[in-house]
Amino acid sequence: MDFTTEITQIGEMVEEFLKEKLLIVFDENAPPELAEIAVLHTKKEFIREVKEGDAVRFGDVVYEVTAVGHEANITLESMGHCSFCFTGEDQVKLPGQIELKGQGIPAVKIGDPFQIIYK
Repeated sequence: MDFTTEITQIGEMVEEFLKEKLLIVFDENAPPELAEIAVLHTKKEFIREVKEGDAVRFGDVVYEVTAVGHEANITLESMGHCSFCFTGEDQVKLPGQIELKGQGIPAVKIGDPFQIIYK
């Protein structure tokens, strides 16, 4: 079973971060100062840890997970939060990041699915 939720809000600064190949997500309980830099999604129980080889979907675009920081799964479970980097690197720069490889950067919209597809 995959982790599937829905994008409910897009912070006003998200586009700036996407230009840097970075997308920050939080569930709907994010404080306002963090909500402005993030994509918010419906709160849902986290199923299992994300691992290399899993996939992440934003809207219709699917990306392969190439690296997972040691804090990313902890913050995903506790507050629906992590930072997705779209560079396809095999190592993360920060402990809360997940590296993704795929076609470009997603054009996220409210109502789009945010999904973790377990291998």
